[in-house]
Amino acid sequence: MNQRIRGFDYRRVTVADGVALNVAVGGSGSPIVLLHGFPQTHLMWRHVAADLAADHTVICPDLRGYGDSDKPTDPDGTGYSKRTMAADVVALARALGHERFALAGHDRGALVAIRAGLDHPATVTHLASLDVLPTLDMWEVMRGTSAAVGFHLYLMAQPPGLPEQLIGASPDAFFGHFLDIWTRDPEAIPAEVRDAYLAASRAAVPSIVADYRASAGIDVAHDEVDRAAGNRLRMPVTVLQQDWGAALGFDAAGLWRAWAADLEHRTVSCGHFMAEEAPAEVVAALRALLAR
Repeated sequence: MNQRIRGFDYRRVTVADGVALNVAVGGSGSPIVLLHGFPQTHLMWRHVAADLAADHTVICPDLRGYGDSDKPTDPDGTGYSKRTMAADVVALARALGHERFALAGHDRGALVAIRAGLDHPATVTHLASLDVLPTLDMWEVMRGTSAAVGFHLYLMAQPPGLPEQLIGASPDAFFGHFLDIWTRDPEAIPAEVRDAYLAASRAAVPSIVADYRASAGIDVAHDEVDRAAGNRLRMPVTVLQQDWGAALGFDAAGLWRAWAADLEHRTVSCGHFMAEEAPAEVVAALRALLAR
């Protein structure tokens, strides 16, 4: 992948046995880690990262299984659990010299961020989630014909074999579909960036499917344990979401309050790819979070 965040240094950092992450690092000051979503790479943060780097150390990895990071096989179904991916992020920050850091995630990256906040409350100082619900809630609100918007969740939840074959037969059509329908401003993802996302996703079909499959199994189990134990996010939390609650019939802020006592929940008017469609709004929300 040739696209890079301008002014950032790139390196590979080993975070687990046989797993190294591709990471872009820029700026100086208190650290914030930015985790990308599907079907994207760290490049989705290019505008936000450049702004935050004025007074923060900004760390933008490709998640395990995505972009230029390693894509280990997943024989036992745990390799792409959000718990495993969250441990990657903690190990990455530590390798870069940061025992504590703020964390923001979009889409799949937000699910990793939420799990990191639950599993590592002394490490994650602030948490931002862009356009997801926690995994357990996500499945619980997907009902009836309105749930068709999440068809990909059900496809990639199937046992190994069929999803990989179907998606692999026409990956650009599959991944491109989401890049097209989830954005309200097509110019926010210019052709060269879209091409980079498609190339990265095309090369990562098995690991992307494994990531989603985990969210229909082991990730749900982990969330259920936390819910039963009353485990909540202890740090200040900011959530930016499209108004999915109105579309699918649920109280998004109410669901989030069950997980986070110190919560700022806001709906946005842009599309799903808000870090590219409304970077100034995202930066403002992150700066406000870091000031709490």
